[in-house]
Amino acid sequence: MLTPPSAAVPASAVMSPVGRRPWAAAFRALIAASAATGLVIECAYGNVLVVLSFFTIWTNILVAVVLGLGAVRAWTRRPPLSALWTGGTLLCIAVVGLVFHLVLDNEASEFNAAAEIARLSGAKAVSNQLLHTVTPIGTALDFLLLTAPGALRWRHAAQWLAAPGLYFAFALVRGALLSPDAPTRYTYPFLDVTVHGYGGVLVNAVVLGAAFYVLGLAIVGLDRIRPAPRPRGYRISSERARGLK
Repeated sequence: MLTPPSAAVPASAVMSPVGRRPWAAAFRALIAASAATGLVIECAYGNVLVVLSFFTIWTNILVAVVLGLGAVRAWTRRPPLSALWTGGTLLCIAVVGLVFHLVLDNEASEFNAAAEIARLSGAKAVSNQLLHTVTPIGTALDFLLLTAPGALRWRHAAQWLAAPGLYFAFALVRGALLSPDAPTRYTYPFLDVTVHGYGGVLVNAVVLGAAFYVLGLAIVGLDRIRPAPRPRGYRISSERARGLK
């Protein structure tokens, strides 16, 4: 009687089991802790309801949760989180870093807020760097160095637009509900309806949405061409295999 192939070959000989990845776990825990530290500082030194209204805060909460779970999974030998979540987190935090450094903290930008940013000091300056510089760079390094390529799909770039779309709707509704003299009625200068009008804000949102989509496509494209890390252990050596006749 012939033995079924599934019974003849153990699954572990065909599919590599997930091993513990202490370096990946430690690095992700560090980035998650950086995001959490920045969030705690912002809430401690400001109005929590106002702090939670910024896209930067939304995204760093996502970084803290996703990379925190990724650290736990890497340490406990569990499979990584869905690429839809890890890739979306990378896209959102990358936009946070790029918009901050190229748009808000740039004297040549139409929406320049460099003077206000320069006045930050102490813990607020630390949190500013953690949320706008450390977490974007750390999340990008995690993607490039500690994740296997090929998991992202082209459709993800469109699906990831749900996050900025949701925030855009939230920001406009929030601004409409607050009194005109509220100091943080609109969280970002390019979303300020009193300055640009709804038409101008919509144009700004479309431009930013297009940038989100293009950057998302770039991330997916990079994921498809970057080299895969060489797996260690849990595989049959090709040289040993040649000795089997």
